[in-house]
Amino acid sequence: MKYLLGVDLGTSGTKTVLFAQDGRAIGSASQEYPLFQPRNGWAEQNPDDWWQAARNTIARVVRDSGVDPEDIAGLGISGQMHGLVMLDENGEVLRPSIIWCDQRTGAECEEITRLVGAERVIQITANPVLTGFTASKILWVKKHEPDVFARCRHILLPKDYVRYRLTGDFATEVSDASGMQLLDVPNRCWSPVMLEALGVDERWLGKVYESPEITGYISPQAAAATGLSTRTPVVGGAGDNAAAAVGTGVVADGRAFTTIGTSGVVFAHTDCLSIDPKGRVHTFCCAVPGAWHVMGVTQAAGLSLKWFRDTFCQAEIETAKGMGVDPYDLMNAQVSQSPIGANRLFYLPYLMGERTPHLDPDCRGVFFGLSAMHQKRDLMRAVMEGVTYSLKDCLNVLAEMGVTPRRMLACGGGGRSEVWRQMLADVFGCPICVAQSSEGPALGAAILAGVGAGLYPSVRQACDSMIHVASSQEPNMQNAPLYAERYEVYRTLYPAMKDAFARL
Repeated sequence: MKYLLGVDLGTSGTKTVLFAQDGRAIGSASQEYPLFQPRNGWAEQNPDDWWQAARNTIARVVRDSGVDPEDIAGLGISGQMHGLVMLDENGEVLRPSIIWCDQRTGAECEEITRLVGAERVIQITANPVLTGFTASKILWVKKHEPDVFARCRHILLPKDYVRYRLTGDFATEVSDASGMQLLDVPNRCWSPVMLEALGVDERWLGKVYESPEITGYISPQAAAATGLSTRTPVVGGAGDNAAAAVGTGVVADGRAFTTIGTSGVVFAHTDCLSIDPKGRVHTFCCAVPGAWHVMGVTQAAGLSLKWFRDTFCQAEIETAKGMGVDPYDLMNAQVSQSPIGANRLFYLPYLMGERTPHLDPDCRGVFFGLSAMHQKRDLMRAVMEGVTYSLKDCLNVLAEMGVTPRRMLACGGGGRSEVWRQMLADVFGCPICVAQSSEGPALGAAILAGVGAGLYPSVRQACDSMIHVASSQEPNMQNAPLYAERYEVYRTLYPAMKDAFARL
């Protein structure tokens, strides 16, 4: 029996999972680390914290599983995207990493757009210039910390720093590199135009691999620290959403997943490059060689329901504690007692501004149609329906681009709600499935390692062997037209309030 390691480097912590070749999880370990906010809107982490977490969790899993390290055929890494790691000529970290949710680079985004041109940036990188991406962070360091920039000799993404500590190699892969705004996404290589605009030497960037390709092997130093064998290969891996796609089998045309976590994502695979000229959705290289994925984002999906729970549902929280159940279970039961449309109540989930389709940082959350007849259960249902409509907005943009999923998997905390999954099925008009394994990104990274190690001939065949779907909910044909009618009203609300949001 051969085994595969998946390391998932998240924002709050790192989780390492050991899988058998058939996809069964054999053991796992997690370790958290802090996020630093030295100023309002800034977000940084210490790259050494990532390495310590990866090293310790790998060591625990290898030790506790009792598996012979020689039987671990490969290791893959999934990681939070867009973070900037700068190293000097000796490979030492120059400053804390500026991570994906940092918002300090508005002026730098405007400068990059002016230097390259808005249309040209989208043609090259498939996305508009955004504060979350890596390129604007590099320019910020260049302008505000010139001494650090002058000493920089290597630029890595978070997961690729852990790769460097595991193998000694400076490397990345196409899915994560797509979020740097330095990659020519259609041609899957570094862009001379973007590098010249930022004054970045291509030699500072790691070699670009496809996700299942071997980028190196465990170094003797890392082997001593983790218990792994120096014969274990490390593959390219993938950014978090691309790895989650592999871990849920979204690796062929017609397949997609919806994540309802803090934010919401509609993610679809496409074998043919498709770029939205308006920049409303992201197009990145995906973890399947020669293919791409298209992704729409709702900023406050699960966050909307969590905000409502924390603000208005103390009774449910206390009752759930006494019953030993999740408060969301009680909330789902109440939502089921409110009719479709929540008695003509709408919710706009713009607590944190919005990405898809509006690209508007000024818009904010709204309850529309509130009257004295409404009860708490109606507000809960309106929140869930509003998030679902926002995700439908994402799906509509994908459809405009010729990307039309026939099957959707539900992931994240919201995906565990049967009520919410049925809403998604009825509004999207397609079956909503759930995967048996909840280890999405870690499993995806391990699957890529299995392909790189030669256990499977392709990513798609590996997914067919290692991923199993647990259940599926079909659209209710009686519900669908009721939601469709209300969705059309929902779509009129943002345009009607856009100017007022800006004034607010």
